[in-house]
Order: sequence, then C-alpha cells, then structure tokens
Amino acid sequence: MSYPKVLAMVMAGGRGERLFPLTFERSKPAVPFGGRYRIVDFVLSNLINSQIFSIYLLVQYKSQSVIEHVRENWGLSAVMSDHFVTVVPPQMRYGPDWFQGTANAVFQNLNLVRQHRPEFVIVFGADHVYRIDIRQMIDFHRKRKADVTVAAMPVPISEASEFGIIDVDRDGRIKGFKEKPRKPPPMPDDPDRAYCSMGNYIFNTDALIRGLIQAERKKEYDFGKHVIPNLLRGNDRLFAYDFATNKIAGVRSYEERGYWRDVGSIKAFWDAHQDMLGEKPRIELNNEQWPIRPSRNELPATKIMGGEITNSIIAEGTIINKSRIINSVIRKGVVIEDGVEIRDSIIMDNVVLEKGCILNKVIVDAYNVVKKNVHIGKGSKKPYWRAHMDPSGISVIASEKQTSKL
Repeated sequence: MSYPKVLAMVMAGGRGERLFPLTFERSKPAVPFGGRYRIVDFVLSNLINSQIFSIYLLVQYKSQSVIEHVRENWGLSAVMSDHFVTVVPPQMRYGPDWFQGTANAVFQNLNLVRQHRPEFVIVFGADHVYRIDIRQMIDFHRKRKADVTVAAMPVPISEASEFGIIDVDRDGRIKGFKEKPRKPPPMPDDPDRAYCSMGNYIFNTDALIRGLIQAERKKEYDFGKHVIPNLLRGNDRLFAYDFATNKIAGVRSYEERGYWRDVGSIKAFWDAHQDMLGEKPRIELNNEQWPIRPSRNELPATKIMGGEITNSIIAEGTIINKSRIINSVIRKGVVIEDGVEIRDSIIMDNVVLEKGCILNKVIVDAYNVVKKNVHIGKGSKKPYWRAHMDPSGISVIASEKQTSKL
C-alpha cells in the first residue's frame, strides 16, 4: 500500500495570555523553551521526524518573532516543491476579518488544500511540548477507515472535568464530546481514566472541506467546539487515537511515557523546564533517533571561569564567572558575573546578571540586565520593581528590548 499524500496545517496564532509577560511581544508558539528551542519547534520536529514535509504554519497575533524563527531555522529542500515550511498570515480572502478561530483559519486557506490535493490533512497546534510519531496515528486512521481521527490523552477521571472529554466505544469510535463534564465518561477499558482531546486532528480532505463549509455557514469557527461535533452528528466516522500507545524511538526507560504538556501558564512552563533536569528527566531531549531541532547559532562554546553548577542546562555563548547555578536553565549568550546565585530559574537569551545578584525561582526574559546585588524571587525581602509576580510564586521579568529576535 502506497503512503498517502499528507498536508499539515499548524495552528500557530495563539495569544498565550496566561503566559504574560513572556507573550507581551511574541505569540505563544514563539516563546523560547529549554536551552535552544522555541515551543513551535516541537510540533515542527514531530512532523519532520514523521516524514511529513508539506507544512503550512498559520500565524496571527504578534507573529514577527515566529516568522523570523521559521525563516532562519526551518528552511527545507529548495529542490523538491513539496518540501516546505511556509508561514501563512491572515490573507483575508473572504473579507476584512482576521482568523476568527482554528477552523476559520483553515477555511480561509482552503485554496492551499485544494492546490496540493492531499489525501489527508493534519491539523495540529503549535503550543504544546510533546513527541508523537504521526505515522502511527495515520496508520490507525487508515486501519479504522476513519473520516476524522482525534488525538486523545488518557487523564485521571478525577481530573477529567478540567478538559474536553471524548466518549468512545471499545473500537475507539467517538460517540460524543463533553466540554468539562461533571461526570466524565471513562475509557471503555479503564474506569479510572478518561480521554481528553489534545486538539490535534487527521482529516480526510473531503470531510475537512465539508465540515469547514458547514461551520462557516453557521458562523462557527472552532474545530473542537463546532466542526468535530457537527461531523459527529452526520454520517462521518470519527475515531479517538490513544496518544499513550504512541511509541517514540530512542526514549529511555526512565522517561515519562506519553509526555505531553500544555505550557500555557507560567507555572506549567516552569514545571516543564524542571522536567528536563536531573539524571533521569521526565523528558530527555538528547535523543538522536527523535531529535527536537533547535535554533541555529554561531556562538562560541560556553566559557566557565569558576563557581558551582548543579543539575542545570547551559546553552552556547554563555560566560560564567565565579557564581552558583542550581536546578536552572541558562539560554544562549548569557553573561553571569562574580558572586551571582541562580536557583530554580530560567534565564533567556542575552541576559546580563551583574555581580552579587540572587535569583530564586525567577524567569528572566531575553535582553535584560539585572543590576548588581539585586535579590529577586523566593526569599527576597521586597518585590523587585520590574518583576511580574505570578500567582504560583514565580517571578517573571519581561524583556527590556523590543526586537523580532524575541
């Protein structure tokens, strides 16, 4: 059986309001993550690793940084016309409106779908940290002869009321959707867990077009709330794909199986960074068989003059003087002067930490200068005037510099 022609439409227009102030000058997919990545790199790496090379990235809010990032880091073959990662801002082909929702974003770009004539269209989000071999989901879709397949994450039944829940039969066929139900329907073979929708879909092209046109006529603009339920009420075959069954090559025995995080809040963002640390991290990004492709740079190797570094990630171009760094992530081009102490923190690109400053459970956005002897975060006697205090207790310092490189 020949492999089907697949087109990917990636939703990368999210505002990421709960990640403020990290999203003050950029969209959520463009937010830096880990030592060398941005959040959008995870979905793009999953697609490329799954040998899906025709990718449109639909952007909207504060999109310049993600546009620059894709241009600099995601150029595919100039020889093969179907190997591309192309950014698509709102084209306003049907009026003066921007994208009104995920479904409307794809509807406004149906000309691209018709142009490529794929058998399947993959619609994935760009704002989660996870790994998935999409070929396995496609195989499931084909085996079930599905019109639509929805990626589903098993969650404890006690937590399921916080999610959009999928009700399925024993074959995985979807019977219904319930948005944050008081009594979530359990998985058919596990009364203690329920399926939550991950917002990632595979469509047969004709089902996608039919569903989008129907939703647009009703002025309905969202896949999860409108298109999927509408198709379910028709004669289409909709199935839930169990994300926990997806197998990734090269994953170590100590890693969390089916790792998936919505890093949409400051606390979730910080937690996901902590998941990468330790001798046995919950997610290990150093995986040659399933690489998450990082940003390119031409910086020199990190230079360490002295001090103490424990359980931390340090990116290129950083200069560390006699300082103490514990349980932290330091991104590229950071300068850390003498006597600095960094604990449980995230320091983004091109930050300067002057002598004697102390940071404890702090996120410092790019292009900041933290003055000498300043104490920010947990244990400080008074709030730092430039710090945004998240309800979780994490201090966040917004960038001082407005630039597309953010």
